[in-house]
Amino acid sequence: MESFDSLAEIRRRIDEFKQFLSVTLRIANAHTVEFYTHDVWSQFMAVSPEEVLSAITSDNGHKREAELNRNEKSKTIFGFCDDTKRLVDTHDLLEAAKAHSLPGLGICMTRDELLQSLRENNSAPPPTEEGAAVEPDEFMNSKKSHEVQSMSAVVACLAKRCRVKQVIDVGSGKGYLCSFLSLQYGLQVYGIDSSSSNTHGAQERNRKLKKFSRVYQKHSKAAKHQTIHLAEIKPGENGEDILCVAEEDERQGLTVKSNTAEDETVPQEKEDDESLNLNVLSEVDPIVDRNSDPSKPDPETEDLFLSALSVDAIETTSPRVPTSELSPVERERRKRENLERKAQNRPSSDGQLFSPLTSYVTAKTELRELINELEDAVMVGLHTCGDLAPSTLRMFVAKQELASVCSVGCCYHLLSEEFDPTGQSNECSSDAFGFPMSRYLRDQSWFCGRNARMSACLALERVSVGQGIQMESLFYRAVLHVILRDHYSSFKSEKRVGNVYSKAKSFVDYVHRALRRLELEESKLSDSVIQGYHDTYRPRMGEMRAFNLLKVTLAPCIEGLILLDRLCYLKEQVQEFILTISMTGTEDMLLS
Repeated sequence: MESFDSLAEIRRRIDEFKQFLSVTLRIANAHTVEFYTHDVWSQFMAVSPEEVLSAITSDNGHKREAELNRNEKSKTIFGFCDDTKRLVDTHDLLEAAKAHSLPGLGICMTRDELLQSLRENNSAPPPTEEGAAVEPDEFMNSKKSHEVQSMSAVVACLAKRCRVKQVIDVGSGKGYLCSFLSLQYGLQVYGIDSSSSNTHGAQERNRKLKKFSRVYQKHSKAAKHQTIHLAEIKPGENGEDILCVAEEDERQGLTVKSNTAEDETVPQEKEDDESLNLNVLSEVDPIVDRNSDPSKPDPETEDLFLSALSVDAIETTSPRVPTSELSPVERERRKRENLERKAQNRPSSDGQLFSPLTSYVTAKTELRELINELEDAVMVGLHTCGDLAPSTLRMFVAKQELASVCSVGCCYHLLSEEFDPTGQSNECSSDAFGFPMSRYLRDQSWFCGRNARMSACLALERVSVGQGIQMESLFYRAVLHVILRDHYSSFKSEKRVGNVYSKAKSFVDYVHRALRRLELEESKLSDSVIQGYHDTYRPRMGEMRAFNLLKVTLAPCIEGLILLDRLCYLKEQVQEFILTISMTGTEDMLLS
């Protein structure tokens, strides 16, 4: 990987991206809705859809299906004819797109290479995992689990490198990353999100995860000692009382702790509904298999973890049995449960896993006013949407207490652009636009366009196998646009068609639903006329598929320019910094 110590080197790379995109950005900004009304394929392409699809999906992309003669090739740039501005060589375009991506330019490193570099430049030992042995895929899906584990390792190394113990997660959402950083690496994490519902959900998940962590550790400890005691009270550590209860069938054991005296009682009527709903958390009955591996969680405990972390889960409780009908063992257990809940409601000295906060933050936000205990910290953002990623970098520049930043942006189509000729980005929610950030591109009034930025959010690996783009939905919408042009005086409406495709049973049904949404007269068109449009354009659906795959092929190039602009901004503002920016289109590839 080449060095980015020089601002001039960064700008030189930006110029390479600009040169390529100045020729190809027209394709990325072409609107799919107007694909047939503007005859987009004939406007941009001098090759067949079959040739484009074959070139993109072929494993031997370097082998050309049709070679241009030398005179024709001399008049092309990146596969486009200089005179007609149409694509005449698909393979040239694909090779140029690959070369003008961040990995293609050799300016990226893998996550493992980054971690190795951070550890080599740090005399301290690598960050160790602390707290409960929690695997992230126990409480999140596999994709989120992969992201959280990958990012957590980088953040922990950054914190160790910068010798800080605090992390600020901007756009923390449901708090998955926050919880994992705190549990696994013992970091003090503050999660900031503008949505109060997200913050509330994170608080609930934090509370339940903290309770699970205690129960999980008790279970692991019980498994390690491989001992089950039956219905007796024993003195515990630090003066705590431990009650071990066996059910009547002598197959289940319960271990609870209380800091309260043994003879203390809690009136039954004082128990609140919220604590009753958490019975499933306090009634953890680990069954120890003497042949099991103590390091592996029990499946029942894993199920408990999943239910504990799900804020929306409905936790049912059994009907309340009067105390007089309980056995002595059950009566004693209920008493201890009440004492435990009461002790947990008291102020705790062990603190929270992380602190969720609700706030809309910009570069002007005073972090110390939000976080009283703030020290030097690492700022992170996993999937910081739209302008939040640029705001995160601006905060890093403006706040001396931020030692490093690790940013994974997303939703590039929601970025505001300062030089948007359509004026759509002039309603920027802050005083700073999301793109461009650097003085270098701002001085050139560089503009990408919303459609191009939307393409940058997609990965060719997923789209080529039918994921990420609903091609038939796009086809329906483009043919609808033809119908609106041919049969209605105005086909540009202030109203949006919206997502009627998911509810439509056929193209005819789709058109009727769309006309009602646009408040246009349905009786103007018969079903046979509508179906006729579908049958006319269906053979040309291959054009739309090929064109959209070309747009996605340009995604890494557009994303590369956006990320280089952010890197250039930081280099203009700060001489020395530690930056990690993840690329959405390439797994585990990092611009550092």
